[in-house]
Amino acid sequence: MNRTPTATAATRILDVPGARLYYEVRGTGPVLVLVGAPMDADSFAPAADLLSSDYTVLTTDPRGIHRSPVDDRDRDSTPEMRADDLARLLRHLDAGPAVVFGSSGGAVSALALVQAHPELVHTVIAHEPPLDELLDDREQLRVKTDEIIDTHLAGDVVGAWRKFLALANIHLPEEAFQQMFAGERDAQTEADDYFQHAHMLRPTTRWCPDVTALRSAPTRIVVGIGEESGGQLCDRTSRALAAELGVDPTLFPGDHIGFAHDPAAFVTRLRAVLRAA
Repeated sequence: MNRTPTATAATRILDVPGARLYYEVRGTGPVLVLVGAPMDADSFAPAADLLSSDYTVLTTDPRGIHRSPVDDRDRDSTPEMRADDLARLLRHLDAGPAVVFGSSGGAVSALALVQAHPELVHTVIAHEPPLDELLDDREQLRVKTDEIIDTHLAGDVVGAWRKFLALANIHLPEEAFQQMFAGERDAQTEADDYFQHAHMLRPTTRWCPDVTALRSAPTRIVVGIGEESGGQLCDRTSRALAAELGVDPTLFPGDHIGFAHDPAAFVTRLRAVLRAA
């Protein structure tokens, strides 16, 4: 669901190689970036509003999604590209080093940012990154991911999302799943779903972090997991990343998108994690 930015959010566009990035800035204080992939700035707006009382909060639509058009919609959006976009945003705003909270594919983007530009990030919270390549069953996961993409490209969008949720081990009541597709879906939602499955899912889930670079970076890395995500794929990948980095996972309220379901509880926990830094 699209959300109108609050009156305190400044909305802007930054030209970057191959894309025009839509972003929003609200509040004052230390810089905190909230980023997803494929989730856009709207998904983080309620949390950003709450955090804007003590942070300068930057949110953005990742390249190819919603208000961030790309020059070539047949080109993949890789974590390295999205990390470069974030670096350009931070430098454009003269905003580093910053705190970066990344969720799902946005967590992968944030980790890629730390690898490429550690000087721009003093703390990263990687919340449930789908790093399939860290798991022993990575080969099976690749096959199932390809099946999701092929199903969508064959025109069966509903079937693709069923396979996506099954792979993620996220169990939605049938009524809730049907509600996702109730009525006529707008063209932007269809376009974003297509871009996610055709050009974001594979490069994101097959990105393999450079654990040595992450461990040696001056950036503090927090691996976040939803308290209600137990047994889900991103719970597994997050715990694998934490083990590789030699850190304990940090639990956050809710599930994979707890920041959207209960922004107040999530922000309370996020503030506590940042104070502990």
